[in-house]
Amino acid sequence: MKTMHTRCCIAGGGPAGMMLGYLLARAGVDVVVLEKHADFLRDFRGDTIHPSTLQVMQELGLLDAILDRPHDKARRLRVSISGNEAVIADFSGLRTACKYIAMMPQWEFLDFLRDHASPWPNFRLLLGAEAVDVVKEAGRIRGVRVEAVGEPMTIIADLVVGADGRRSRMRDAAGLAVRNLGAPIDVLWMRLPVMPGDPLESGGHIDSGHFLAMIYRGDYWQCAYVIPKGGIEAVQGRGLDAFRAEIAGVAPWLAARTQSIRSWDDVKLLSVTVDRLQRWWTPGLLCIGDAAHAMSPIGGVGINLAIQDAVAAANILAAPLADPGMTADQLTPLLAQVEKRRLFPTRLTQAAQLAIQNRLLKPVLEGERQSTLKTPWPVRLLNRLPALRVMPAYAVGIGVRPEHVRSPALR
Repeated sequence: MKTMHTRCCIAGGGPAGMMLGYLLARAGVDVVVLEKHADFLRDFRGDTIHPSTLQVMQELGLLDAILDRPHDKARRLRVSISGNEAVIADFSGLRTACKYIAMMPQWEFLDFLRDHASPWPNFRLLLGAEAVDVVKEAGRIRGVRVEAVGEPMTIIADLVVGADGRRSRMRDAAGLAVRNLGAPIDVLWMRLPVMPGDPLESGGHIDSGHFLAMIYRGDYWQCAYVIPKGGIEAVQGRGLDAFRAEIAGVAPWLAARTQSIRSWDDVKLLSVTVDRLQRWWTPGLLCIGDAAHAMSPIGGVGINLAIQDAVAAANILAAPLADPGMTADQLTPLLAQVEKRRLFPTRLTQAAQLAIQNRLLKPVLEGERQSTLKTPWPVRLLNRLPALRVMPAYAVGIGVRPEHVRSPALR
């Protein structure tokens, strides 16, 4: 079996893993990123780059380059409640370089990070290589076992970073305990075509028994239809025509285009999980992003927190990892610092998501489908006082404790 040695091995080539890999490489750290797929060309759901991430790009000198990639701009978020329209977030008041959310296919973002990390000779991206287990020795993690195209291998590393998502094999292999915070909802994802006259602004449609979120993607709408937890069999049991009618019922202007849903293969289930590791690390291993804290899709902030985790981890770990005199055991206290830095924003964001799930979405889904919803007073207030719309825009676009690049860079 082939054996490779590196200073840091990152399991998972998603936004958190690729961002951390790039930041460590530019600091002079020998880093290997493992991505189980052969490329990034897949249909992701978190295709958003938030203002806080765009601010990081500016601090790295990469803002103009990333904005050269295909994208659309969401400057406001709208909601329709039983037919009553309201703007609930306006990003124009943010004090950031970019006052919008960039709607960019995630493969474009990941390709971009790969293209800017690859010139560093100390950066290696292994595609078609999945970390499936950890190497343990003397009470600490010493590396990972990898299933790769061609042959399995072992990678020995002073630090392993689990950035392999909400079903992380790294956290399971290390025996890290997970606290399930609960989620009363699941989400059905689908695409519907954009037609002339469409509003071209991302937002949501709410009615008794229905919640539909829509993200404008230029030539199609990425739609998320919220259902009760475990309700997919009931939805499918009512039939595809009934499902199309439900979509048209909450947003009548979509009725004609629901025929583009030709089979259940066009509808993808996201089983929503909200959880958090009780401890994000063990000697030799640190988890970040969804591997440390799976987020609800509410607000689309999961990718934002994952990237913020990566920036914080690089700020704390890059210089010590670049120092050849720093031993693997000396890195352990720094892993706790990363968790301490990112635990508060994670807790606060998850608490807000749980409150929305339990106090808004669950009652809506359990409501009588024939009744009309009253517009909640916070939405009425935002409609009456537009200056307040910057507050939800900040919560979604910036979030709690935004990170700024402080990791070193070699010239």
